Amino acid sequence: MTRFGQPWFDDQAGPLVRPYAVTRGRTLGAGRELDMLTLVVTKSSSNPLRRPEPEYVEILRLCHVPQSVAEVSAVLRLPLAVTKILVGDLIHDGHLSFRAPVGDTGPLDLSMLRAVLDGIRKL
Repeated sequence: MTRFGQPWFDDQAGPLVRPYAVTRGRTLGAGRELDMLTLVVTKSSSNPLRRPEPEYVEILRLCHVPQSVAEVSAVLRLPLAVTKILVGDLIHDGHLSFRAPVGDTGPLDLSMLRAVLDGIRKL
């Protein structure tokens, strides 16, 4: 923490743009509700990027290799909710492909959960 009158540098200043400004006040993305484990990857498309915000360019750069929405959020240092909106915009515009995480595989096996818990207790 800096004292009154001293300049703030780098991370000490905190985010300079509020998350709601990045999303223009939106709380919902353009279409899909994304999970934090959804994998996204940049499409090889000739569509020009029509969004001027630098976060969109950075997301496309990051996603040349598949990334989860949570990973994108961490690298950009943005809240997950904001990242979901930005990624959703890029999916809607055709710049990103996505693959949702595998859904529920069935009912929980209580005996397996008990065995895991017993193993943790033995540690």
